[in-house]
Amino acid sequence: MRVVVAGSGGLIGSALVEHLRTGGHEVDRLVRREARRPDEIAWDPDAGRLDPADLAGADAVVNLGGAGVGDRRWTDAYRRTILQSRTRPTALLARTLAASGGGPRVLLQGSAVGFYGDRGDEVLTEASAGGAGFLADVVRAWEESTAPAQDAGVRVAHLRTGIVVSRSGGSFGRLLPLLRLGVGGPLGNGRNFWPWITLVDQVRAIEHLLAQEVSGAVNVVGPDPRPQAEVVRAVARELRRPAIVPVPRVALRVVVGEFADDILASQRVLPEVLLGSGFTYRHPDVAAAARWVTGTD
Repeated sequence: MRVVVAGSGGLIGSALVEHLRTGGHEVDRLVRREARRPDEIAWDPDAGRLDPADLAGADAVVNLGGAGVGDRRWTDAYRRTILQSRTRPTALLARTLAASGGGPRVLLQGSAVGFYGDRGDEVLTEASAGGAGFLADVVRAWEESTAPAQDAGVRVAHLRTGIVVSRSGGSFGRLLPLLRLGVGGPLGNGRNFWPWITLVDQVRAIEHLLAQEVSGAVNVVGPDPRPQAEVVRAVARELRRPAIVPVPRVALRVVVGEFADDILASQRVLPEVLLGSGFTYRHPDVAAAARWVTGTD
Protein backbone atom coordinates (compact mmCIF):
# COMPACT_ATOMS: atom_id res chain seq x y z
CA MET A 1 0.00 0.00 0.00
CA ARG A 2 1.24 3.52 -0.78
CA VAL A 3 0.53 5.88 2.13
CA VAL A 4 1.06 9.65 2.32
CA VAL A 5 1.73 10.93 5.85
CA ALA A 6 1.33 14.52 7.06
CA GLY A 7 2.85 15.34 10.44
CA SER A 8 5.58 12.74 10.00
CA GLY A 9 8.03 14.61 12.23
CA GLY A 10 6.03 14.24 15.44
CA LEU A 11 6.06 11.49 18.05
CA ILE A 12 3.36 9.38 16.40
CA GLY A 13 4.15 10.33 12.81
CA SER A 14 7.83 9.39 12.93
CA ALA A 15 7.05 6.07 14.61
CA LEU A 16 4.29 5.40 12.07
CA VAL A 17 6.53 6.00 9.06
CA GLU A 18 9.12 3.57 10.41
CA HIS A 19 6.46 0.99 11.28
CA LEU A 20 4.76 1.14 7.88
CA ARG A 21 8.03 0.89 5.98
CA THR A 22 9.14 -2.04 8.09
CA GLY A 23 5.82 -3.67 7.21
CA GLY A 24 6.47 -3.32 3.49
CA HIS A 25 4.38 -0.24 2.74
CA GLU A 26 5.57 2.60 0.53
CA VAL A 27 5.45 5.90 2.46
CA ASP A 28 5.65 9.47 1.17
CA ARG A 29 5.86 12.40 3.60
CA LEU A 30 4.23 15.81 3.17
CA VAL A 31 6.77 18.54 4.04
CA ARG A 32 6.33 22.31 4.38
CA ARG A 33 9.39 23.19 2.30
CA GLU A 34 10.89 22.25 -1.03
CA ALA A 35 11.00 18.48 -1.51
CA ARG A 36 14.59 17.21 -1.25
CA ARG A 37 14.08 13.47 -1.46
CA PRO A 38 12.03 11.13 -3.66
CA ASP A 39 9.76 10.27 -0.70
CA GLU A 40 8.86 13.91 0.03
CA ILE A 41 5.90 15.93 -1.26
CA ALA A 42 5.96 19.71 -0.82
CA TRP A 43 2.83 21.50 0.34
CA ASP A 44 1.86 24.79 1.98
CA PRO A 45 -1.33 24.51 4.07
CA ASP A 46 -1.29 28.19 5.05
CA ALA A 47 -1.26 29.24 1.39
CA GLY A 48 -3.62 26.42 0.38
CA ARG A 49 -1.08 24.79 -1.96
CA LEU A 50 -1.09 21.06 -2.65
CA ASP A 51 -0.83 19.59 -6.13
CA PRO A 52 -3.42 16.80 -6.55
CA ALA A 53 -1.06 15.13 -9.01
CA ASP A 54 1.38 14.50 -6.15
CA LEU A 55 -1.20 12.28 -4.46
CA ALA A 56 -2.11 10.33 -7.59
CA GLY A 57 -1.51 6.63 -7.18
CA ALA A 58 -1.51 6.74 -3.38
CA ASP A 59 -3.95 4.51 -1.51
CA ALA A 60 -4.39 6.53 1.67
CA VAL A 61 -3.46 9.70 3.53
CA VAL A 62 -2.75 9.81 7.26
CA ASN A 63 -2.87 13.34 8.69
CA LEU A 64 -1.32 13.73 12.14
CA GLY A 65 -0.22 17.38 12.07
CA GLY A 66 -1.00 20.09 14.60
CA ALA A 67 0.76 22.41 17.05
CA GLY A 68 1.41 20.86 20.46
CA VAL A 69 -1.25 21.74 23.02
CA GLY A 70 1.24 21.49 25.88
CA ASP A 71 4.18 23.20 24.24
CA ARG A 72 3.33 26.80 25.22
CA ARG A 73 0.94 28.76 27.39
CA TRP A 74 -2.48 29.35 25.85
CA THR A 75 -2.41 33.02 24.93
CA ASP A 76 -5.10 34.16 22.53
CA ALA A 77 -2.53 33.98 19.71
CA TYR A 78 -1.48 30.43 20.59
CA ARG A 79 -5.11 29.31 20.87
CA ARG A 80 -5.51 30.43 17.24
CA THR A 81 -2.35 28.53 16.34
CA ILE A 82 -3.65 25.34 17.97
CA LEU A 83 -6.91 25.61 16.04
CA GLN A 84 -5.61 26.75 12.65
CA SER A 85 -2.67 24.32 12.62
CA ARG A 86 -5.30 21.57 12.62
CA THR A 87 -8.18 22.91 10.57
CA ARG A 88 -6.24 24.53 7.69
CA PRO A 89 -4.15 21.47 6.69
CA THR A 90 -7.10 19.15 7.19
CA ALA A 91 -9.42 21.28 5.05
CA LEU A 92 -6.79 21.48 2.30
CA LEU A 93 -6.32 17.71 2.27
CA ALA A 94 -10.08 17.16 2.28
CA ARG A 95 -10.62 19.53 -0.65
CA THR A 96 -7.74 18.01 -2.59
CA LEU A 97 -8.97 14.45 -2.07
CA ALA A 98 -12.50 15.48 -3.03
CA ALA A 99 -11.27 17.01 -6.29
CA SER A 100 -8.85 14.22 -7.18
CA GLY A 101 -10.22 11.53 -9.44
CA GLY A 102 -7.25 9.18 -9.17
CA GLY A 103 -6.10 10.08 -5.69
CA PRO A 104 -6.43 8.31 -2.32
CA ARG A 105 -9.89 7.22 -1.22
CA VAL A 106 -8.96 6.82 2.44
CA LEU A 107 -8.16 9.58 4.97
CA LEU A 108 -7.15 8.64 8.49
CA GLN A 109 -7.43 11.96 10.25
CA GLY A 110 -5.77 12.80 13.55
CA SER A 111 -8.14 13.78 16.34
CA ALA A 112 -8.21 13.60 20.13
CA VAL A 113 -10.21 12.38 23.11
CA GLY A 114 -10.33 16.03 24.10
CA PHE A 115 -13.60 15.91 22.14
CA TYR A 116 -15.30 14.47 25.23
CA GLY A 117 -14.20 17.13 27.73
CA ASP A 118 -13.93 16.41 31.47
CA ARG A 119 -16.48 13.64 32.22
CA GLY A 120 -15.53 12.09 35.57
CA ASP A 121 -16.07 8.32 35.69
CA GLU A 122 -18.68 8.29 32.88
CA VAL A 123 -17.91 5.53 30.37
CA LEU A 124 -17.36 7.14 26.96
CA THR A 125 -17.57 5.49 23.54
CA GLU A 126 -17.64 6.79 20.00
CA ALA A 127 -21.41 7.21 20.41
CA SER A 128 -21.01 9.61 23.36
CA ALA A 129 -21.77 13.29 22.90
CA GLY A 130 -19.00 15.85 22.82
CA GLY A 131 -18.05 17.82 25.89
CA ALA A 132 -17.32 21.45 26.72
CA GLY A 133 -14.12 23.44 26.74
CA PHE A 134 -11.52 24.86 24.38
CA LEU A 135 -10.04 21.53 23.28
CA ALA A 136 -13.48 20.01 22.75
CA ASP A 137 -14.34 22.93 20.46
CA VAL A 138 -11.04 22.55 18.62
CA VAL A 139 -11.63 18.84 18.00
CA ARG A 140 -15.14 19.48 16.71
CA ALA A 141 -13.84 22.03 14.20
CA TRP A 142 -10.93 19.74 13.32
CA GLU A 143 -13.18 16.81 12.50
CA GLU A 144 -15.67 19.00 10.62
CA SER A 145 -12.82 20.15 8.35
CA THR A 146 -12.88 16.73 6.65
CA ALA A 147 -16.42 17.31 5.30
CA PRO A 148 -15.42 17.87 1.62
CA ALA A 149 -13.67 14.48 1.50
CA GLN A 150 -16.54 12.68 3.21
CA ASP A 151 -19.07 14.29 0.89
CA ALA A 152 -17.02 13.07 -2.09
CA GLY A 153 -17.10 9.46 -0.90
CA VAL A 154 -13.65 9.27 0.65
CA ARG A 155 -13.56 6.95 3.66
CA VAL A 156 -12.63 9.19 6.61
CA ALA A 157 -11.81 7.91 10.09
CA HIS A 158 -11.16 10.37 12.93
CA LEU A 159 -8.42 8.99 15.18
CA ARG A 160 -9.43 10.20 18.65
CA THR A 161 -6.13 9.59 20.41
CA GLY A 162 -5.51 9.73 24.15
CA ILE A 163 -2.34 9.75 26.29
CA VAL A 164 0.39 8.06 24.25
CA VAL A 165 2.71 6.07 26.51
CA SER A 166 6.19 6.40 25.00
CA ARG A 167 9.77 5.94 26.11
CA SER A 168 10.68 9.43 24.93
CA GLY A 169 8.74 12.39 23.58
CA GLY A 170 5.20 13.49 24.22
CA SER A 171 3.70 14.29 27.60
CA PHE A 172 4.43 10.81 29.00
CA GLY A 173 8.01 11.02 27.82
CA ARG A 174 8.43 14.10 30.02
CA LEU A 175 7.00 12.28 33.06
CA LEU A 176 9.14 9.13 32.72
CA PRO A 177 12.52 10.70 33.66
CA LEU A 178 11.00 12.07 36.87
CA LEU A 179 9.70 8.63 37.79
CA ARG A 180 13.13 7.13 37.08
CA LEU A 181 14.60 9.61 39.57
CA GLY A 182 11.98 8.73 42.16
CA VAL A 183 10.62 12.27 42.33
CA GLY A 184 7.41 11.74 40.35
CA GLY A 185 3.93 11.12 41.58
CA PRO A 186 0.25 11.60 40.80
CA LEU A 187 -0.82 14.85 39.19
CA GLY A 188 -3.47 16.55 41.30
CA ASN A 189 -5.49 13.99 43.26
CA GLY A 190 -4.76 11.29 40.68
CA ARG A 191 -8.38 10.14 40.47
CA ASN A 192 -8.96 11.32 36.88
CA PHE A 193 -9.16 8.57 34.28
CA TRP A 194 -6.39 8.56 31.66
CA PRO A 195 -7.28 7.04 28.25
CA TRP A 196 -3.76 5.74 27.53
CA ILE A 197 -2.27 3.68 24.68
CA THR A 198 1.32 2.64 24.05
CA LEU A 199 3.10 4.09 21.04
CA VAL A 200 3.50 0.56 19.71
CA ASP A 201 -0.25 -0.06 19.72
CA GLN A 202 -0.96 3.46 18.42
CA VAL A 203 0.92 2.86 15.17
CA ARG A 204 -0.34 -0.72 14.91
CA ALA A 205 -3.91 0.57 15.22
CA ILE A 206 -3.37 3.12 12.44
CA GLU A 207 -1.96 0.44 10.14
CA HIS A 208 -4.93 -1.77 11.00
CA LEU A 209 -7.41 0.98 10.12
CA LEU A 210 -5.81 1.49 6.71
CA ALA A 211 -7.22 -1.85 5.64
CA GLN A 212 -10.54 -1.90 7.54
CA GLU A 213 -13.80 -0.44 6.25
CA VAL A 214 -14.13 1.79 9.30
CA SER A 215 -15.22 5.41 9.10
CA GLY A 216 -16.26 8.14 11.51
CA ALA A 217 -14.96 8.45 15.07
CA VAL A 218 -12.48 5.84 16.31
CA ASN A 219 -11.20 6.01 19.88
CA VAL A 220 -7.52 5.08 19.52
CA VAL A 221 -6.93 4.27 23.17
CA GLY A 222 -6.22 1.14 25.18
CA PRO A 223 -9.04 -1.11 26.39
CA ASP A 224 -8.16 -0.58 30.07
CA PRO A 225 -8.56 3.11 31.08
CA ARG A 226 -7.39 3.63 34.63
CA PRO A 227 -7.20 6.47 37.15
CA GLN A 228 -4.06 8.48 36.49
CA ALA A 229 -2.50 7.57 39.85
CA GLU A 230 -2.74 3.86 38.99
CA VAL A 231 -0.92 4.44 35.69
CA VAL A 232 1.84 6.39 37.44
CA ARG A 233 2.18 3.81 40.23
CA ALA A 234 2.37 0.92 37.74
CA VAL A 235 5.29 2.54 35.93
CA ALA A 236 7.05 3.48 39.17
CA ARG A 237 6.63 -0.10 40.41
CA GLU A 238 8.45 -1.45 37.36
CA LEU A 239 11.22 1.08 37.95
CA ARG A 240 11.38 0.13 41.65
CA ARG A 241 10.86 3.76 42.55
CA PRO A 242 8.34 5.49 44.83
CA ALA A 243 5.51 7.54 43.36
CA ILE A 244 3.97 9.09 46.42
CA VAL A 245 4.59 12.83 46.11
CA PRO A 246 1.62 14.39 44.29
CA VAL A 247 2.00 17.44 42.06
CA PRO A 248 -0.68 19.91 43.23
CA ARG A 249 -3.06 21.37 40.66
CA VAL A 250 -1.91 24.88 41.51
CA ALA A 251 1.74 23.97 40.84
CA LEU A 252 0.81 22.36 37.53
CA ARG A 253 -1.03 25.51 36.47
CA VAL A 254 2.06 27.59 37.27
CA VAL A 255 4.14 25.40 34.95
CA VAL A 256 1.77 24.81 32.00
CA GLY A 257 -1.06 27.32 32.50
CA GLU A 258 -4.60 26.43 31.43
CA PHE A 259 -3.47 23.14 29.88
CA ALA A 260 -3.25 21.84 33.45
CA ASP A 261 -7.04 21.56 33.53
CA ASP A 262 -6.95 19.26 30.49
CA ILE A 263 -4.10 17.15 31.92
CA LEU A 264 -6.28 16.63 34.98
CA ALA A 265 -9.49 16.04 33.01
CA SER A 266 -11.09 12.64 33.51
CA GLN A 267 -11.95 10.70 30.35
CA ARG A 268 -12.93 7.06 30.77
CA VAL A 269 -12.82 6.32 27.06
CA LEU A 270 -13.30 2.85 25.56
CA PRO A 271 -12.23 1.78 22.03
CA GLU A 272 -15.48 0.09 20.97
CA VAL A 273 -15.03 0.67 17.23
CA LEU A 274 -11.39 -0.44 17.20
CA LEU A 275 -12.16 -3.62 19.13
CA GLY A 276 -15.20 -4.28 16.93
CA SER A 277 -12.99 -4.08 13.84
CA GLY A 278 -10.87 -6.99 15.11
CA PHE A 279 -7.85 -5.10 16.45
CA THR A 280 -5.80 -6.88 19.13
CA TYR A 281 -3.48 -5.06 21.50
CA ARG A 282 0.17 -5.81 22.15
CA HIS A 283 -0.21 -4.03 25.51
CA PRO A 284 -3.83 -4.48 26.63
CA ASP A 285 -3.48 -3.42 30.27
CA VAL A 286 -1.56 -0.98 32.42
CA ALA A 287 0.84 -3.64 33.70
CA ALA A 288 1.88 -4.63 30.16
CA ALA A 289 2.26 -0.97 29.17
CA ALA A 290 4.41 -0.27 32.23
CA ARG A 291 6.68 -3.22 31.45
CA TRP A 292 7.13 -2.04 27.87
CA VAL A 293 7.74 1.63 28.58
CA THR A 294 10.33 0.82 31.26
CA GLY A 295 12.03 -1.88 29.18
CA THR A 296 11.40 -4.61 31.76
CA ASP A 297 9.24 -6.87 29.54
